[in-house]
Amino acid sequence: MSHGARVIRTGASSAGPAAPSASSGSDGDLMDGAYFRSCAGMLKVAQMIALLVGFISVNNSPWTNYSAYSYFQIVTMCDLVMILFFYIIHIFRVYRKLTCVSWPLAEFLHYLIGTILLLIASIVAASKSYNLTGLVAGATFGFLATILCVLSMWSSYKVSCVTQSTNASV
Repeated sequence: MSHGARVIRTGASSAGPAAPSASSGSDGDLMDGAYFRSCAGMLKVAQMIALLVGFISVNNSPWTNYSAYSYFQIVTMCDLVMILFFYIIHIFRVYRKLTCVSWPLAEFLHYLIGTILLLIASIVAASKSYNLTGLVAGATFGFLATILCVLSMWSSYKVSCVTQSTNASV
């Protein structure tokens, strides 16, 4: 039973099993070069870009409702920091050294909570935009980031829950 959990934590990221490459073969490498080019890595970069563009669009526009847009900015920045945190965890292979944390489950829970908060913030931002272009653009990039987070949440769910249940039955 502990062997299955060990395989999930060390051999899989949110993209599934690690792709074989020269940089992912040994534990002595400092960085995982294959994660930069993986689907999960590129998805995280796209999420961070969408969140940053949404934040900058809202920040540089005249606000119609202070509480709605300050909430949007807080949610986008917190989500961006957490995605960057998990990106660094995967790039520097911290999940191999800190095996006491179920990283796929932690990432799944982050995406679950962050996606719900981002969806709420984007809906509120869109409803309070009053056709100001910067606010509409910020809400649009918020919705784009929400869609990208749902994709990451689905791939993280497949790794943390489906893989774990199939390993438990074997």
